[in-house]
Amino acid sequence: MLNCSANPAEISAGTAGSVIAARLSENPAFSVLVIEAGSSNQNILAAEVPFLGSTLSPNTAVTWNYTTTPQIGLNNRTIPYPRGYVLGGSSTINFEIWTRGSIDDYNRFAEVSADPGWSWNEMIRYMKKSEHLVPPTDNRSVLGEVDPSIHGMKGPVQVSLGGYISGVDQRVIDTTREFVSEFPYNIDMNSGHPLGIGWTQNSVSSKGFRSSSATAYLASAMERDNLDVLIQTRVTKLVAVSHVNGVPTFGQVEVAQTPTGPRLLFNASKEVILSGGSINTPQLLQLSGVGDSAFLPSLNITTILNLGDVGKNLSDHAFLGNHWLVNSTSTFEAVGRNASLAADLLEQWNTTGTGLFSDPGANQIGWMRLAPNSSIFQQYPDPSAGPTSAHYELMPVDGFVSFVENTPATGFFLSIATNVISPLSRGSVTLASRDPFDNPIVNPALLESPFDLYVMVEAIKAAKRFVEAPAWKGYIIQAVGTLNSTTDEDLAEYARNSTSTVFHPVGTARMTSYSSQDGVVNPNLLVKGCSGLRIVDASVLPYIPAGHPQACVYALAERAADLIKAAWS
Repeated sequence: MLNCSANPAEISAGTAGSVIAARLSENPAFSVLVIEAGSSNQNILAAEVPFLGSTLSPNTAVTWNYTTTPQIGLNNRTIPYPRGYVLGGSSTINFEIWTRGSIDDYNRFAEVSADPGWSWNEMIRYMKKSEHLVPPTDNRSVLGEVDPSIHGMKGPVQVSLGGYISGVDQRVIDTTREFVSEFPYNIDMNSGHPLGIGWTQNSVSSKGFRSSSATAYLASAMERDNLDVLIQTRVTKLVAVSHVNGVPTFGQVEVAQTPTGPRLLFNASKEVILSGGSINTPQLLQLSGVGDSAFLPSLNITTILNLGDVGKNLSDHAFLGNHWLVNSTSTFEAVGRNASLAADLLEQWNTTGTGLFSDPGANQIGWMRLAPNSSIFQQYPDPSAGPTSAHYELMPVDGFVSFVENTPATGFFLSIATNVISPLSRGSVTLASRDPFDNPIVNPALLESPFDLYVMVEAIKAAKRFVEAPAWKGYIIQAVGTLNSTTDEDLAEYARNSTSTVFHPVGTARMTSYSSQDGVVNPNLLVKGCSGLRIVDASVLPYIPAGHPQACVYALAERAADLIKAAWS
């Protein structure tokens, strides 16, 4: 076994990991080694073209290609569960939506951790630090569509509004005027008060390229002499180099490139930073003997550190595409069925960085809450962070969107995705074996709680009311399939049969206060009960944000970088 040295050794160049690598290597006194299991993000066209983001998953060379356990809440269906297997991680394969979440989300983080540094008022500077608001690719005036005063203007990640106005955008905005009571307009959902419907912000540059953690943070940092990035190399184990009074100190990582290949050890003279994400982080912890001492021996793994919450508390957003047949011939189906048109659009993007391919495809989002007197609150507590957080999301799309069904061969469609944004269900990530090359057992428990199923049904009904606005007259032909049902029971069965996920797992190494005996990390993100090991990724979030989480993860990583720098200054 070979043995090499690094300063901080960092595991995974994903969304958070690339931020940490870039920020720590700003200090020439640090020598940073990043170990990434996946490939380079270079020369992957679909990872550059915003509209092609949906082609990057599932079951591609740049995803981990996990599959869930049979989901009780989805009538025992298994579903694909892709995570980024490439530099930039899931920021390289996601749908580029940029939402911070609500004030209440961050204030709840602060309350649970007993650290005001995680509150909205303290974290807003890190949100701004990570982003650079730029014009959309069509260079139109965005007056009234975004509030520039609440955004960063110098950060690495370029953020813009959609640069291609679709055939349904004006109808969506008109609906906010016609049904203003239920669907009010919100000029900027990233103000901390996201409720209502507004224009989507995306991690897309003004030149029409995806802005990922690999392109925004890592690419320029890799020019530094004190940063090394090792790709296509899997960390197989975290190694404790000493035990003092029963407290392990982690200072080595074991890696391999194939299941039967040689193992290599890297020493970290300062600390090991684990940024594997909400699936790989708990997997690697358990492989290393950090986890539930009642479970690990069943796989012949010696418990180094008993932390029962490792791999627990998995939370995700359930996603359902609802479809209407529409009176149009120019929805996204026109592109999928016409290779010549698709080639022309790609050429337009390649030449000018404009057009449909410069746009991820969903130009508005709505964030909604249940009525305060909803009957479900008599049986279940409200799992949302507070009154500024949504219970569900509505996302109109000018075409057929589903992770369960293939696009029909004929017809043109409107989709309104309904997502459960503040779920009560909790799942888990556990080991299938002690082999680091075996996939873990992933159970996101989608719609397992009756509360979540209730929310999904209410979201479906809200989507149906949305298209009853006068703005849609003459455009909507009919709802597709079981969406026509009028009873809650039928809609619930439709949801169980058609729901998937929008791929937002968090919480499997959750943060709690220093005094708490629960959780996995302290507020400084150091793993409880040991030294030399820190986690910086979405797994530490104690609750799922009420929004697409990438902006939250960038902000988390920016603060974590400052905490690490301060610890070693």
